[in-house]
Amino acid sequence: MEEVEEEKEELFLSLQDKLLLEDHKEQEHDVNSRVEAIKEITGYEFHDPILLQQALTHHSYEEGCSSYERLAYFGDAFLNFSIAKEHYFLYPDLNPGKLTRLRAANADTEKLARVALKHQLHKFLRHNKPLLAEKIKEFTDAIMEHPLHSSGLIDAPKVVADIVESLVGAIYIDSNSSMDTTWKIVKKLLEPIITPETVHMHPVTKLHEICHKNGFKVKIRDSWKEAGEIEFFVDEEFIGRAKYSTKRVIAYTRAAQNAYNQIVEQLENTVQNDNIFD
Repeated sequence: MEEVEEEKEELFLSLQDKLLLEDHKEQEHDVNSRVEAIKEITGYEFHDPILLQQALTHHSYEEGCSSYERLAYFGDAFLNFSIAKEHYFLYPDLNPGKLTRLRAANADTEKLARVALKHQLHKFLRHNKPLLAEKIKEFTDAIMEHPLHSSGLIDAPKVVADIVESLVGAIYIDSNSSMDTTWKIVKKLLEPIITPETVHMHPVTKLHEICHKNGFKVKIRDSWKEAGEIEFFVDEEFIGRAKYSTKRVIAYTRAAQNAYNQIVEQLENTVQNDNIFD
């Protein structure tokens, strides 16, 4: 009887070992597949596949997993420095304010989320976020109206943008801290890069500038916490609103854009009427 029990135990352990081995082989295959896929996208082959796996792992994937947060932090710093350096020498006559706006347009959440979608990087993300697919679909639809950048009108999923930052951080570390190697890859990924000619002014800035130019006084009614809504008034008259309960900054930007459009339309109508009576 004892011999039968021992045989059963040995068989169980043997099966367990086989399952663990198969699981290990499957994980190794997944890692190698990601290395090849990322090489095809970026032209860079990782020396440390585990580092790449970390760069593509969200902390929701499983408890205690090595996730991309630290790599994204590093990649964000690299992107901002490298883009600032590139623009500083490329546009010697551009003032600091315009350089800052240009850098932001090429490295903000929306831009990086666009980069991730363009190169299908989000498909390699290991995560356990059930609503992410829906957010990506909404973002994909929204950018159709703004081919280059929306200047804050679109709610871009940060997780998707984080993938680009973490990948940049991982490439820098894996390439033995090579600035040149990393920037060459990043510059290609960022195409089309936004230039002084193609960068758009932020809707809030546009609104305040047109009001200042015409002597209008702007006021805001903020009911975002209660109703998810922001309203703008010019010279005590309602001029524009937007509602977006997920993020206040999106509601604020969309309301500013709506107000700006209404002011432009009113000014154009005033000019037309004046021409009629001249």
